[in-house]
Amino acid sequence: MSGAWARVGVGTRFRYDGETVEVVELVTTMAGSEVVLKDGRGRLRRLSLKELLFSDRADVIPEQSGPSAGDVDEIASVVLGQLHEGERQKVLERAEHVREVLTGYRAGCSELGRAGEPRREYALDKPLEVKYAAKAAELGVTTRSVRRWVAAFREHGEAGLAPRKRLAGSAAAAADQRWAETALEVMTEFTGESRPSRTLVIERTRARVIARFGPDVVVQPSRATAFRILAELERRHPLFRLSTKRNRDIAKRPGGPYGKLRPTRPGEYLMMDTTRLDVFAFDPLTLRWVQAELTIAMDWYTRCVTGIRVTPVSTKAVDVSAVLYQCFRPRSAGREWPRHAVWPEHGIPRTVLVDVEGATGPGLASPPLVPETLVVDHGKVYVSEHLTSVCRRMGISIQPARLRTGRDKGPVERYFRTLREGLLETLPGYKGPDIHSRGECPEDDAFFFLNELEAIIRQWTAAVYHCRPHASLVDPGLPGLRMSPAKMFEHGLARAGYIDVPRDRDLAFEFLCPPSGARSSTTASRSAAAVTAERVCLNPARAVPIRGG
Repeated sequence: MSGAWARVGVGTRFRYDGETVEVVELVTTMAGSEVVLKDGRGRLRRLSLKELLFSDRADVIPEQSGPSAGDVDEIASVVLGQLHEGERQKVLERAEHVREVLTGYRAGCSELGRAGEPRREYALDKPLEVKYAAKAAELGVTTRSVRRWVAAFREHGEAGLAPRKRLAGSAAAAADQRWAETALEVMTEFTGESRPSRTLVIERTRARVIARFGPDVVVQPSRATAFRILAELERRHPLFRLSTKRNRDIAKRPGGPYGKLRPTRPGEYLMMDTTRLDVFAFDPLTLRWVQAELTIAMDWYTRCVTGIRVTPVSTKAVDVSAVLYQCFRPRSAGREWPRHAVWPEHGIPRTVLVDVEGATGPGLASPPLVPETLVVDHGKVYVSEHLTSVCRRMGISIQPARLRTGRDKGPVERYFRTLREGLLETLPGYKGPDIHSRGECPEDDAFFFLNELEAIIRQWTAAVYHCRPHASLVDPGLPGLRMSPAKMFEHGLARAGYIDVPRDRDLAFEFLCPPSGARSSTTASRSAAAVTAERVCLNPARAVPIRGG
């Protein structure tokens, strides 16, 4: 029989400081009992038995099941303390009947037995089934009820015989469950449709209940009760209180637990996404205002933006490749940038990734990383033949996100919001996030060119975003400490001890030059076309004519 005990001796296992250890020796000394523990790597340690049993650092691993403090059931004192006097008296009388079935005595033992006990129907030599039938006939209940009482008494004592409380004010619990389940079925059918009224859902539910179970079989709730039932079902399947787009997003959530990618070091996962900026800009060729799109690459572990590109609508595959190019060959920081906007030099392999000309500059605007996995959406520019072929050659895995599931790239979406609220709304030409927030003539104030807008976003990201503490960047050992992306990069570098760098500095040009004809050797020197491609990538204004051709 399982109980609240666990045997401590040679072979007993404990969880000590998060590691499983086993007792190999039990020693009694003048100071008390001590144990010798062995961990999984064969190391031995000696501790007092008192520390092992009562310290917060250790937990015994029982060999059999039994009661635990983490059980979902309430303790007996709480259950019995919530009963009224009449309910408590009823529980005590029922417990006496159960004890008579099990022992023959209402008090539970012969020493406290009453006159005439045990009765003939409940003698000790009678089978339990016979006693169940006798007690059911005596109390006017079914044998199944008596058997259920005995099982609850054996598991929880008198507290197991207490009546179960229903949730106060729960209309769905009081109504017929068939009506509530049908109403939920009708609500689910409207997930992809326009939002209905509650009256329409109630009428369809009543008609479906009659057609499915027959008339006068299921009790139809009143109109007020039906409205309360729909309000409770709204928590399970939102339909009336939120927008229809939000309700569809909630309905597509998986019903059970699902896995999640968890980055452990810088450069392990690189997220990419494109959004339309809420600000107008000037096209350097036509000198007309255009809507701009921003494509970024963000390291998941540090939240560092490693690549930025602003283009007129719409973004092409070459723009995405140019962002990846920046991850392999980081841009130089602006000379007017503050010193704290430049990444620290320690831990960055500049001799491998920085050009000879760029090494004399003020530093790198983003950390040089070689991503191991790309997390992208299903846009055609992210799954183009050129990009996938280059990633396959580089050994980079492409991990697509789920369709219309923005939370798979939550940090990137949060960056876009922070960019809009922290920078874009202060710029001329800001038009707001939607048509309801749009000004009268926001395009009349636009005067930033695309390359100027990209330079502003790049500087703001380096000087503000990378240096501001984020609520999601924490160390599990110090949950109260909030770190910035710059500090998180230093933390990740110290934690992992390494970052992946390209074995050849010219591999970055694979993202800029689509493969054509015979491929030259990767160890050959850069061609003039590669140098020209690099200069075009570093100058967005010059990149506009190439995008059209």
